[in-house]
Amino acid sequence: MYLWPKTLEVTVMDPAKAMKKPVGILSVKVLRAMKLKKKDLLGASDPYVKIKLTEDKLPSKKTTVKHKNLNPEWNEEFNLVVKDPETQAVEFHVYDWEQVGKHDKMGLNIVPLKELPPEEPKVLTLDLRKTMDSNDPQNDKSRGQIVVELTYKPFEEEDMPAGFEETNTVQKAPDGTPTSGGLLAVIIHEAQDLEGKHHTNPHVRLIFRGEERKTKHMKKNRDPRWEEEFQFMLDQPPTNDKIHVEVVSTSSRNLLHAKESLGYVDISLADVVSNKRINEKYHLIDSKNGRIQIELQWRTSS
Repeated sequence: MYLWPKTLEVTVMDPAKAMKKPVGILSVKVLRAMKLKKKDLLGASDPYVKIKLTEDKLPSKKTTVKHKNLNPEWNEEFNLVVKDPETQAVEFHVYDWEQVGKHDKMGLNIVPLKELPPEEPKVLTLDLRKTMDSNDPQNDKSRGQIVVELTYKPFEEEDMPAGFEETNTVQKAPDGTPTSGGLLAVIIHEAQDLEGKHHTNPHVRLIFRGEERKTKHMKKNRDPRWEEEFQFMLDQPPTNDKIHVEVVSTSSRNLLHAKESLGYVDISLADVVSNKRINEKYHLIDSKNGRIQIELQWRTSS
């Protein structure tokens, strides 16, 4: 079991350090949580986890919500760009999702990166705390635990990716973009664990404001990788819009079941307008284990 350090120094990074280049990737796998405390008076809680690095201005990564479950299993993976492994720590905040109103905090914990041996996966069981203050008596109360697997992968000098810094920034929209609007870019990266009843020859169809776009078809592939980008020029930010993403399998041989859905997800676009960029793995609805990684960017001329 991972023991929280008695005294935890949270270092404030100065502006010079904030400009540091990436030196590695932290792979974070959120495995599960145990014995979470019920936040709702009626029924169980709906937990999800937010993950971020200290001193990082990027939006937090989020797991999916596990409804009515105090012992949820996620097995969801995220990659975070590390700039200073000596001072940075990875933060885990567990919330109880609410359909209306503010999401309740269920607990948190952090792991300093300097405690992770490079290239070595480390599974940690973290006790959830009320606050970051290790002397806070409220932290003595049991709030459950979260189990994570962390792997810090430093870049070799020759592997330092050119322009890696730009992967977390968003390029400007092209000339001719409406001043009050922008360009919505949808990048379909990959999917995992797709499974059709009759065949698994996947492609992705996007439907946005009645317009349909499709990726290329893959044959007999449960873990396809597309890396295809689709662009929509808009007069106004799509703050109240959703985009429908569906994975479809087709077969010319199976005439009785020529087409079947392998799962879908509807993504609200408010987050991408406020954050400029989100890159997440989504669990496909109506799919047993299928997940799809989608990046959304909102590019404006300013």
